[in-house]
Amino acid sequence: MAGRAGGRAETFDAARRRRESLWPVRVPRSVRDAVARIEEWAKAEVAPGRLMPWLPIAFGAGILVYFSAEREPVLVAALALLAVLILATFLARGRPLAFPCLLATTAMAAGFAAATGKSASVAHAVLRAPAFDVSITGWIEVREERPRSDRIVVKVQTIEGRRLAELPERVRLSAAKGAAPPVGSFVAIKARLDPPLEPLRPGGYDFARDLYFQCVA
Repeated sequence: MAGRAGGRAETFDAARRRRESLWPVRVPRSVRDAVARIEEWAKAEVAPGRLMPWLPIAFGAGILVYFSAEREPVLVAALALLAVLILATFLARGRPLAFPCLLATTAMAAGFAAATGKSASVAHAVLRAPAFDVSITGWIEVREERPRSDRIVVKVQTIEGRRLAELPERVRLSAAKGAAPPVGSFVAIKARLDPPLEPLRPGGYDFARDLYFQCVA
């Protein structure tokens, strides 16, 4: 009586075998399957362009990283990092998982570099301490009417003062109500200069930062 050999037939998964051959070391099959599933999900998300709305968010995150830095970043370093990431993203454009990750990182680096470049473009002298009896000549660029006084921004032509460590390019002054000349007027005045107010509490409105980016001391 002839015996019957037991067994079962299995299909040959060529795609799985190719994926397994790409791993440099032997890893559990569950890990390889998980990575393959993530790659499939990435392909499904990237193909229709669903990740594109996240690029502005990544750009804004890069700007937040700039403002959280403890000291002023170096513009050359920020631009060099951005260039390297752009090149890496271009080279990885055919990889479904690496490409979106690098693209998001490049967007963050672009936001960081943009904020660093903006800061470098508006860099100017900042008033660190009060200065009294300062002689200023220049043109009025901005005139604001307030309930009790007028505010003017003067584009400085000459400025002299004993306690001025650095010479600001623009100063913001207060004048009596209705006494401020119109915009475009040339003035020669003596004034007391005070540094811009710092935030009154942690996380509060930073008036000094706003004036800095307006190039006003």
